Formats: sequence, structure tokens, C-alpha cells
Amino acid sequence: MKSYSQEELLHFNNLKKDDEKAFEYFFNKYYDSILGFCIQFIYYKPEAKGITQETFINLWTNRHQIEKINGIESFLYTYAKSKCLNAIRDNKVKERYKSKALNEKERALDYEILNSMNFDSIALTELEELITKSIQDLPEKAKVVFFKKRFENKKNKEIANELNVTVKTVEAHMTTALKILKVKLSEYLPIILLTNLLS
Repeated sequence: MKSYSQEELLHFNNLKKDDEKAFEYFFNKYYDSILGFCIQFIYYKPEAKGITQETFINLWTNRHQIEKINGIESFLYTYAKSKCLNAIRDNKVKERYKSKALNEKERALDYEILNSMNFDSIALTELEELITKSIQDLPEKAKVVFFKKRFENKKNKEIANELNVTVKTVEAHMTTALKILKVKLSEYLPIILLTNLLS
């Protein structure tokens, strides 16, 4: 059985007390591993990054339902695996994969799921709706720039050319969007997660 340091146990206890610093500790500890794991399934970094972000949002949403520290790693990998498999099916990208290799990856994911973990899908749905509404409520120009940069993965120069404005103007609209979203969402998500989610 894996052993944990006193520092890890302290952070786990603090996480269940809604401590953002404790969440930041586990975010930094597991983020690269979860992202790398998702990339092995998806083979497309932007989509893998989105799944990784959603995985950590779920960790924050369900922090009170995880009763033991080893539940954190189980939760992260299990949720990420489920979302990756859904993405493969939904996006109809099975041609990217050799089915045998995919099955081997699935079998390798023999993580122990704690019975004490109660996934709070309602809270997550409400959070997703809040994020969507917050984006929709942005000033029109800021919303257009944010959408093109965040969801279409376009660079500032590309956006400037499309909108017939300067790069400085694009940067200003993006700054406005990020400030508004961080204020609206800071009550619901840790700052480190917001920064990663909105970058």
C-alpha cells in the first residue's frame, strides 16, 4: 500500500476544508501526469488539455466526497480515462488508434475506486452552466475575442486580421474578458484552476 508524507496528509485534510492552497498542491502534483495520460489517448494536446482541466474542476467540485488521500489519484485518472474514451467515441477518431493498443491502455488502468466517492454531477452541471453564462455575458467584442482565442486556438495577430483591428486592441479585449471572468468565477473555483482554465 502506498504511503503518504505528513505534508500530503495535511494538504488533503486542508483540501476538504476548502483550502485553495491545498488544491494548488495537488493540482501541481498531478497536472502534468494527467495531461500526459490524456495525450496518450487523444493524441491532440488542446483537447487533452481541456479534458485535464475538466478533471481538476471535478476534483474541486467533489473534494468533500473523497474520504481518503489515495482517492485523489484514483478519482483523477478514472475521470480522465472516462472523458478520453468518450471523446474518442464522440469525435469518431477511432481511426487514429489501433484497437489493440487502446484495449491495452484500458486494461492498464486498474485503479482502485473508493466506494466512499460520491460523484456530484449536479454541482458540476451547475458550474458548467455558470461558466457558459459568464462567457455569454461578456461585452460583445471581448466575448468574440475570447471565443476565438480560447475555443478556436487563434493567435492575437490572426484575430486582429479577422476583426480588422490592431493586436493591441485584441489584447485589451482579452484582458477585459479575463478580468470579468475571474471576478465572476473566483467564488466557485480556485485561482490556479481559473488561471489555467482561462489561459
